[in-house]
Amino acid sequence: MDRQQILKDAMGRTVFSFVLCESTLRRNPGGTMTLRNQLEHLSALSNLRNVDIQVLPLIRERNTGLEGPFRLTKLKDGTTVGLIEVQLASRVVTDPKEVQILDMRYGIIRAQALTPEESQDFIEKMERES
Repeated sequence: MDRQQILKDAMGRTVFSFVLCESTLRRNPGGTMTLRNQLEHLSALSNLRNVDIQVLPLIRERNTGLEGPFRLTKLKDGTTVGLIEVQLASRVVTDPKEVQILDMRYGIIRAQALTPEESQDFIEKMERES
């Protein structure tokens, strides 16, 4: 809940950009109501002016995201750091060359994903179907 509040508190000061694989939106481990609530929440977040949510559709079988999830964070001093998390391990990436590779991969992933507007429509369609 604290992390969710950060998105709202940072309105206008911090920009957030997320790319979610369609498969994560289709998982239903908590039941239909949980999935519907998650989709509603994502839809509401995508309406915030400082949040971009994009969906990487399953039809993009070959995509740069297949190497696994990662995060990029731009710090106040302008430097960017990465975070790679996998089961039982995580690693902070500070080497400028490695950060540049992650940044390029993120750009490619965003290009392969639906636009933020298409993604919002996609999420709302899934919400209606759930």
